[in-house]
Amino acid sequence: MLTIGELASYTGVTVRAVRHYHAKGLLPEPERDHFGYRRYDAGAVIELIRIRTLAEAGVPLARARELLRADEEAFAAAVADIDKRLRAEIRQRQRHREQLARLAAGDNLALPPEVVEYLDRLRVLGVDERIVQVERDGWILLAARSPERVPEWMARKREQIADPQLIDFYLTLGQALDRTADDPRLVELADELAAYISRLADEQGEDYVDDTDIEPPLVKLMDSLAFDTVPPARRLIELLKGRGWTGWTKLERVDPARDAAGIGPGPVHRPGFPVPGPDA
Repeated sequence: MLTIGELASYTGVTVRAVRHYHAKGLLPEPERDHFGYRRYDAGAVIELIRIRTLAEAGVPLARARELLRADEEAFAAAVADIDKRLRAEIRQRQRHREQLARLAAGDNLALPPEVVEYLDRLRVLGVDERIVQVERDGWILLAARSPERVPEWMARKREQIADPQLIDFYLTLGQALDRTADDPRLVELADELAAYISRLADEQGEDYVDDTDIEPPLVKLMDSLAFDTVPPARRLIELLKGRGWTGWTKLERVDPARDAAGIGPGPVHRPGFPVPGPDA
C-alpha cells in the first residue's frame, strides 16, 4: 500500500495534483488507516495514470471524469477521437515549425519552395539583389493572397528566365539602379522593354503578358514596394507610356496618342506584368 507521496512519485504527478483529482471526483479518496494516513493500492496507481494521460492530452477534467466512468467500448472510441485531434495538432505544429525555419532562412519567409528556388536562380544569373528583393516582397504578397495560383505563375516565370533577352533586361535594370531618373540609359531600357513585351504579345497573345488577375489594392501595394526599392522603375514606366505599354505589376496596352491627350489607357485591360514584377 502506498502513501499519497509514494502514489504521486509512482505516477509522475505532484501530491497537489492527486488532491486536486480527489476534489474533482476523478480519483476516489481512500479511507485513512489507524495511523491517520490514506493508503493507495495498485488500482489507484492505474487510475491515476489514466487521469494523468488524459489531462496531458488536453482533455478537460470534466470530460475525463465522464470517460473514466464509461464502458470499455465508449472509452476506446473517445480515445480514438482524442488521438485524431492530437495528430491534427501535431501536423499543425509541424507546419508552424516549418514556417519558423523559413523565417530564419530569410528569403524563405512565407514563400513556397519553388519561389525560393526561382529567387536563388535570379541570384545565380547575376541579377542585382535589390531587384531580387522586389521580386521576393511581391511574391510574399501574392503567395499569401492566392497560394493556389503560385504553381501556375512560377511555371511562367521559369519559362521567362530561360530567355536571355529577359535576363539582359534584368541586368541592365540593375546597372541603372544607381543612376538618376534622367539617365539616358533608362530611355534605351524602355525601348528594349517595350520591344520585348510587344514581341511576347505578338507571339504568345495578349493574355500571355497580361493575365495575373489581382485586385487593384494589391496592385497598388506591389507597385509601391517596387518603386520604393527600385526608384528608376517609376521613370521607366513613364517612358513606357510613349511606347505602347504602362504599368508595373498590372500591365496595360496604351495608345500613346490617347495618353498624350489625357484620355488614358485603351480598351485592353487585363491585369498582370510578367516582367520585371513577380506576378507573371
